[in-house]
Amino acid sequence: MSQNEPGFNELLAAAKHSAVHLEMRDSYGVGDEAEDYEHWKRTSQRDVDPGSAYWAPWVDLIRGTVARGVVVRRARVVSEPVTDYIRYEHAGTVVNLHAGEQVRWLPRRQASDIALPGNDCWLFDGEIALFNHFSGDGNWSEPGWEVRSEPAVAHMASAAFEAVWERGIPHEKYSV
Repeated sequence: MSQNEPGFNELLAAAKHSAVHLEMRDSYGVGDEAEDYEHWKRTSQRDVDPGSAYWAPWVDLIRGTVARGVVVRRARVVSEPVTDYIRYEHAGTVVNLHAGEQVRWLPRRQASDIALPGNDCWLFDGEIALFNHFSGDGNWSEPGWEVRSEPAVAHMASAAFEAVWERGIPHEKYSV
């Protein structure tokens, strides 16, 4: 990754029509949510206040993006029974929806015949893929992301996302 390579915020700001996110891990360990996750594990209570310090930057970013006419969708492929982390994610998804995202869940056993990319990714306008790189424990690894714009890579990421989305269960109907 070059220092001139755009990051997530720049790519989302440049999106004109769509931004889709494909998540495929059963557990993440990224530092910026560690405190919230630990609180949830102790109390079973998740911060779901869209105006909280934890959520407000994301909610503002997504609301602004959706207001520009960009459709933001997130699809999660998960193992069942789900991990504690997925329960935590599920509990907070109401805020993603409040911000304007559409979210679906696909049990992993229903994804066996879908060709999936090797990493979680965002795809912007079907043309630019941002692949997230995580270490084995779920934290960001170096480099944290990789941007790819080759048509074949974008097509692969788009086909994978759309296949997961088509089979996915809307958040409101998916129980953990």
